[in-house]
Amino acid sequence: MRVGTRTTMTMTITTTIIMIEGLGLARLLAIASPAFPTGGFAYSYGLDWAVTTGPVRDRAALQDWIEGVLLHGGGRSDAILLRHAHRGARDAQLVTELAELAAASAPSAERRLETLAQGAALSQAARAWGIDVPEAAYPVAFAMLASGLGIDEEAACVGYLVAFVGNLVSAGARLVPLGQSDALRMMACLHPLLLDVAEQTLSLSLDDIGGACFLSDISSMLHETQYSRMFRT
Repeated sequence: MRVGTRTTMTMTITTTIIMIEGLGLARLLAIASPAFPTGGFAYSYGLDWAVTTGPVRDRAALQDWIEGVLLHGGGRSDAILLRHAHRGARDAQLVTELAELAAASAPSAERRLETLAQGAALSQAARAWGIDVPEAAYPVAFAMLASGLGIDEEAACVGYLVAFVGNLVSAGARLVPLGQSDALRMMACLHPLLLDVAEQTLSLSLDDIGGACFLSDISSMLHETQYSRMFRT
């Protein structure tokens, strides 16, 4: 590739085609990167308890757990919140209401801490681009930053879900523990599913927020009193 040429990446999500050009692609990769300073590495979304007490013991169980959260739990709900926040990024009242809804939707104190702390960290990091992002739950703050950086809704949704899944795989790999090869195989299996979630949430309303991952929610509650733990949640 010659220096100075404009690069374009085309992503196909079932029937939706995303075009990401040059600077937008670089910015998306930056804010969705695990190196981005949101502190995501400190949180396990309840996996710390699930591995310690036994429901998640190996790669197969970990993948099933993450698939459930992605398809029927927080991953899906976060994608809905992100989409609506991105569409209403210029409506301060709507963004405030979405931020309140996102915080209220957290099923436990630790899950609320996780999303609000990462959102606050992202708000501070956004200053590097000179963008004012309100401190809000992580998917809402992510949508606001993506909008401010000129990243469209579809790309932002996929980028967020890649980061969401990647953080869970990373936490699970350290807890079980798993080797790098197993973690990479898991990511390869989960990527098509996260694209399905991105596609499914395209036309969903805020009334569709919710989930059926009860053990995951309970694990985040029980982690609050867990004696020995590796992660904050």
